Amino acid sequence: MSNLPAQTDNAGSDRIEAMIALTERLTASIALDAAAFEQRRPQEAAARLEETSRLANIYRHESSRLRQQPGLIAAASPAQKARLMRATEGFDAVLARQGRALQAAKTVTDGLVRAIAEEVASQRSSNGGYGAGGLATAPTGAATAITLNKRA
Repeated sequence: MSNLPAQTDNAGSDRIEAMIALTERLTASIALDAAAFEQRRPQEAAARLEETSRLANIYRHESSRLRQQPGLIAAASPAQKARLMRATEGFDAVLARQGRALQAAKTVTDGLVRAIAEEVASQRSSNGGYGAGGLATAPTGAATAITLNKRA
């Protein structure tokens, strides 16, 4: 029985180390994605989407497990707690950066979609065409289909 506390402490220490490493990996991945969006190369972020999603899912699961077992963090060494805190702060900062980059990309995309829709609408409404004898005819007001999704 004397080995049990040592194993529990060691297992807790190992879990904290694993969480620090996972947080740092996820932070690096999201930072690359944010940089890709900032440089207007979303295809690069899309190429890493599967790995980033996998890491994010593991992070969500592991952080939930740590919340359910607060003793693991309480038993961590002060150095481990400080490293975990720094890793988490870095993660929060990169998430905020990514949020800004995604919002900027969304704003640009929304503007492009609006400009295209307005141009299409103005082209369709200004061209009436020609009728019998080569005389210009008024636009018919035919229905046109343009779909704008404000949530996209």
